[in-house]
Amino acid sequence: MAWLLVVVAGLLETGFAVCLKLSHGFTRLYPTIAFAIFALGSFGLLTLALRKLDVGPAYAVWTGIGAAGTAIYGMAFLGDLVSTLKIVSISMVIAGVIGLQLSGSAH
Repeated sequence: MAWLLVVVAGLLETGFAVCLKLSHGFTRLYPTIAFAIFALGSFGLLTLALRKLDVGPAYAVWTGIGAAGTAIYGMAFLGDLVSTLKIVSISMVIAGVIGLQLSGSAH
């Protein structure tokens, strides 16, 4: 259950990173509000998960999901550059996240 919280928190991290861009420096109201909601949800779920998980693997998985998700979203919907190297690199981040999740132990 704790790992599920980390995964959802990582997806919410993707949401707050995208909303941060869409807020244009907190000058647009709705993306700014969405950023705050996603950020609070992400940090809140990570905090709950850390009650049961080691901080290193949990934090790495959280940031890995957020980074990969944000990069994928940017390429798919925001016109970010798509390249073979970028796709291979994101795949390696995802593989690392899976490896860390499998190596993480619950208390």
